[in-house]
Amino acid sequence: KMKYSTSPPTTPRSLSPNNFSSGFFTSSSSLPIPITYRNQTCMGGASKCYKYLRKLLKFEQMDFEFAMWQIIYLLVSPQKVYRNFKNRKQTKLQFARDDPAFLVLLGCWLLISSLAFALVLKLGFLQFVKFLLYSTFVDCIGVGLCTATLFWFISNKYLRHDSTQDVEWGYAFDIHLNAFFPPLIILDTFQIFLYPAFIDYDVFSARFIGNTLWLVSVGYYIYITFLGYTSVEILHRTAGILWTLPIAVLIYIVFLCAGINISKIVINFYLNRVV
Repeated sequence: KMKYSTSPPTTPRSLSPNNFSSGFFTSSSSLPIPITYRNQTCMGGASKCYKYLRKLLKFEQMDFEFAMWQIIYLLVSPQKVYRNFKNRKQTKLQFARDDPAFLVLLGCWLLISSLAFALVLKLGFLQFVKFLLYSTFVDCIGVGLCTATLFWFISNKYLRHDSTQDVEWGYAFDIHLNAFFPPLIILDTFQIFLYPAFIDYDVFSARFIGNTLWLVSVGYYIYITFLGYTSVEILHRTAGILWTLPIAVLIYIVFLCAGINISKIVINFYLNRVV
């Protein structure tokens, strides 16, 4: 199975395999662990975050071709993307991305989709800027912070069966970004261009198209999230994430029968926020 832990073990041996292979620093030794090794676990997360943010200013060091490959396969075969996360774990001892190219492309797509939203719905420049800021800092980052923190807490608190290791918060946020991209493409591209001609009506066909787009998007988000956490060796019972799929289908059927068009409700919500 494609399962790996997302953080190195907290034992001294895992912090520096080469130095500890001789057995000099062992649990039975009376000598204290060197301060450099004790700090490596505590400072690892902050150091990785600093290096990641610093790379945002160095476009020449980003692998945009590989990031585009990830975007394509998130749509057609998400499992292959997590195989790459597995390789990163093996080579760099972390699951979370260390290259912000994917984040940059996500930002570019948010800009393009917001522009499409403004053009199709005939919004002004200021309204376009408001929508861009809302979709970026609320829909993507804000929801991502909440979702990643929630799954990070639940996975480490209730799904972990190895107390010596844990799930990186950065990896939890990466899972959100992976799961967010397909719905972004479906809802902020296909839905927007279909909205005036096929969805913005109070008929069954309009509800069917709009609600189906939302069901597919939610299905993508749930499935990619499931793949992300089921890839982690120290977690079990991750199949519970898939239990939300039948709930989504049930809500979809109820909304169709009740005459509720989710697409119209959401787009009107955004219009009220930016107009």
